[in-house]
Amino acid sequence: MSLEPKTVLNAIKEAKEKGGKRNFVQSVELILTLQDIDMKSPEGRLQENVELPHPPPNKPNKVCVIATGELALKAKKANADLVIDKDELEALAGKKKELRKLANEYDFFLAEAPLMPLVGKVMGAFLGPRGKMPIPVPPTGDVESLIKKYRRTVVIRMRNQPVIQCRVGTEDMKEEDLAENIQAVLKIVESKMKRGVKNIKSIHIKTTMGEPVKIKL
Repeated sequence: MSLEPKTVLNAIKEAKEKGGKRNFVQSVELILTLQDIDMKSPEGRLQENVELPHPPPNKPNKVCVIATGELALKAKKANADLVIDKDELEALAGKKKELRKLANEYDFFLAEAPLMPLVGKVMGAFLGPRGKMPIPVPPTGDVESLIKKYRRTVVIRMRNQPVIQCRVGTEDMKEEDLAENIQAVLKIVESKMKRGVKNIKSIHIKTTMGEPVKIKL
């Protein structure tokens, strides 16, 4: 689905204006309302990662890496936001408050493949419901590239309702870059729907504090 570029740019400008001036950089969010979806079918349980062409420069995703040895060292060198080793992971078992904080604070979790069963046991109950189960990484994997990838990735997910809401950038980004990010998300959603673009009922864009602005289909 390719929206008219001018229509998207105008909607982004209007959304920024409606967001007003705040003392923080607001996120720009995309809201898709879908139609004719069987919520019990695979398309109704949609969860996909979308790599944005233009990641937000000032609000990158926070990536936590759970690893040992060489992979942990590589993750630290690649400036992962947090690296948890096996001992630290085992020490977290049963600490609900700390686990909940971790699950909320980090956007993506990468885990050394052999540690996946332990990660599931310790953190699964906190990461699973949030759609944040770790991405397995082989012990010899290129963790630096994966960290870079997931810093620029958004999750599109439906929960009980035929609505998808995700962050596509921040208000200080160029309108053209935000528009390209929106098109990237729409392309993935359309490809996952049985009727493609016909399953998309409406598209809105808003800033954190602003009112939604409708993008004409």
